Amino acid sequence: AKNIGLHLETALSGMGPNFKPLIYCWRGGQRSNSMALVLAQVGWRTLVLQGGYKTYRRAVQQRLYEAELGLRFVLLDGGTGTGKTDILNRVRAMGGQVIDLEAIAQHRGSLFGAIAGTPQPSQKWFESCLADQLERMDPKRPVLVEAESSKIGQRTLPPSMWKAMEAAPRIQLTAPLDVRSAYLVGAYPEVIANRDLLEAVLSRLEVYPGRKQLANWRSLADAGEFQDLVKQVVERHYDPSYARHARRDQRPKLGAIEMATLDDAGQEAAAAQVLRMMSEA
Repeated sequence: AKNIGLHLETALSGMGPNFKPLIYCWRGGQRSNSMALVLAQVGWRTLVLQGGYKTYRRAVQQRLYEAELGLRFVLLDGGTGTGKTDILNRVRAMGGQVIDLEAIAQHRGSLFGAIAGTPQPSQKWFESCLADQLERMDPKRPVLVEAESSKIGQRTLPPSMWKAMEAAPRIQLTAPLDVRSAYLVGAYPEVIANRDLLEAVLSRLEVYPGRKQLANWRSLADAGEFQDLVKQVVERHYDPSYARHARRDQRPKLGAIEMATLDDAGQEAAAAQVLRMMSEA
């Protein structure tokens, strides 16, 4: 009772009459029910999570680890710098069903992908948010997701999700190297502005570029020639890696979209094409 009073005087003191709390403890026992009783007497519409967090977590695990998802996925594929995330969000704005896995994981998928100042969620929180979005999807309509690897940063895609993605058809995006390089410079300003962060990214490349190449990239950074730097990193590291993966990818291809530009008009046109291809999946 003392603790409940403390919560009322501090964390809950500013809540208005429309506050609708959901109360839970580990098993949904006396602690959550006691607090819910008091909050309901205050006048708030109060709900208690039956079975507590333990039961909820078990439901998430069953959904993501043991069951078929019952959804039709379409993968948005393409090399580094093809604007997949931007086009994904434009498809959503046009009415398509979309799950942005990188947004849930708080990571943009590549070595450049850590979002500055934003730590990744725990694996459990990542799974909770993913399960929530899956429940919102209409099983009669396809769901567009980005063609990720099984890990996004330090977060791992649960087995049911990964299994569904492995069987999903894909739409491939392509764009000229110069266009992609310019796009990446604009998309990752925090890397360009932070020399230590740029050094850390280059040092984590799977295939070490060698002292001579690394010195060349450092000189380009010193001169502010970031588009040339990014172009070389993409051409010599990311594109060969993507090509190797693409040769092994057995998933059916719905089609390919060639983009001459990645400006607003180019992305809108690509998103419209993606939406049409999804409707045919």
